[in-house]
Amino acid sequence: MNTNKKINVAVFVSGGGTNLQALIDAVDANIITRAKLSLVVSNNANAYAIKRAQSNNIPVLVIQKDDNGYLKFENKVIKALEMYDIDIIVLAGFMQILSKDFTKKYENRIINIHPSLIPSFCGKGYYGLRVHKATLEYGVKLTGATVHYVNEVPDGGKIIMQKAVRVLKNDTPETLQKRVMEKAEQIILPRAVELVARKMLKEKK
Repeated sequence: MNTNKKINVAVFVSGGGTNLQALIDAVDANIITRAKLSLVVSNNANAYAIKRAQSNNIPVLVIQKDDNGYLKFENKVIKALEMYDIDIIVLAGFMQILSKDFTKKYENRIINIHPSLIPSFCGKGYYGLRVHKATLEYGVKLTGATVHYVNEVPDGGKIIMQKAVRVLKNDTPETLQKRVMEKAEQIILPRAVELVARKMLKEKK
């Protein structure tokens, strides 16, 4: 494998960007060696993730969905991805559903991090604190995070990597969210990006 060759990654964000920061840190720590964070796309002009990207000299594009809906938004996104020669899209707290046409165009090239052990507490309506609230209400003893490929079914793509986290007796949705993020999401997302990048480089040979 050519050690100088890297896969271009675009990270899609909507909020604080803690998982984006985990990717940035993983690059600095040489956990990610075969992928380059080449672009950050945000659908929220006020997302703190934008500042994280700018502080690390990663190009940022803010593309917000307007009254013309998904088609215009996704067309703008596609042009940006082509401009930056993007190979992999990472959804890191991106609070917008992508269309079937978009996910088909980038089949096996979009990955997402979900804060549960899929197939538990996933699919339409399960995002953010809602996932952890449902976890506690159901009374499960183990939760965690899943990195998976994205297709037209919400959280329905093939699983790439998972990591379990224990649910504690006095957990709240907020404390559980923090632990899952720190003990699972921020560990397996960088590893999954490296894994997919290496696989893609191998296929390009």
